[in-house]
Amino acid sequence: MTTIAPPPSINTAPAAPVVPAPAKPEPDRRYLALRNFALSISVFNIFGYTLLGFEQPWLWPIFAVLTGYAAEISFELIRAWAKKEAPRFLGGGGRRVYEFLLPSHITALACNMLLYANDMFLPIAFAVIVGVTGKYVLQAPVYGRMRHYMNPSNFGITMALVCFGSWISIAPPYEFTENANTYFRVMIPIIIVTAGTVINALLTRKVPLIVGWLGGFAIQAFIRHWIWDVALFSALGVMTGVAFVLFTNYMITDPGTTPAKPMNQFMFGSSVAMVYGVLMLFNVVYTLFFAVVVVCGIRGLGWWVAHLRKKSRERAAAPARLTLGTPRSIA
Repeated sequence: MTTIAPPPSINTAPAAPVVPAPAKPEPDRRYLALRNFALSISVFNIFGYTLLGFEQPWLWPIFAVLTGYAAEISFELIRAWAKKEAPRFLGGGGRRVYEFLLPSHITALACNMLLYANDMFLPIAFAVIVGVTGKYVLQAPVYGRMRHYMNPSNFGITMALVCFGSWISIAPPYEFTENANTYFRVMIPIIIVTAGTVINALLTRKVPLIVGWLGGFAIQAFIRHWIWDVALFSALGVMTGVAFVLFTNYMITDPGTTPAKPMNQFMFGSSVAMVYGVLMLFNVVYTLFFAVVVVCGIRGLGWWVAHLRKKSRERAAAPARLTLGTPRSIA
């Protein structure tokens, strides 16, 4: 006798679909880079004033940071008012304000650390304000939006040297290791290189830029030695200083004013090195900073030229489109 299986119960619920776990959002590399840059330069300043031999008054980095914050907030309020937008530091609580002020924090500490103005704070404040202001004034259209093209810290330092050149100078290299013993004098550049390499390799992704800069710097040194009989030790010896290491890892690699594509990064770094070599032939002092200003300025000018040429082509093509779109008259 055949047994017939009973039909399935109508109350049997279908199996629940398997919902995949949401993908973990990728961390914001720009924020991480800014945060780590700000942390690194803050720690270096603390050690500089307590252990290494920084000669500026110890209150000046605090004054410089407060000046940078005030300038950043003031110009953002002006920008938001002009464009009828909400300021970018509002709407996210304390975290939003913290992220917004990270660039000005870096600019302020870099200007104070790399400039030596004896007992005058005015040139330092001038450098900080100019560096922050440059982000809002010196902009060019890139892919439909305005972007700043001048490295803020470098631009502020350069303008301070131009305007107060007879009063101030770059911080003397010896102060970075003045109070350190032989062991720490060797370890300081190693620590800076290690920390900078980690940040630039994992976060800013600027290793091709550094390779182009270092390779180009060595090439221009050999060219000046072979053609203009410059002492090779003097031309290459700059690369051994703590100031050069800081410049390589924390100044020239600014994420906001350098290219994103590896080949463009390499060309940017090489261009700065070649401009450095040319300026050295003309005995221009503070050459590292002026070389970056020249290359960033040419890059910004190139963006404006490309933008104006595009607008010119669009205006020239507009009458042709109107002519083609006009219906023919009926005889």
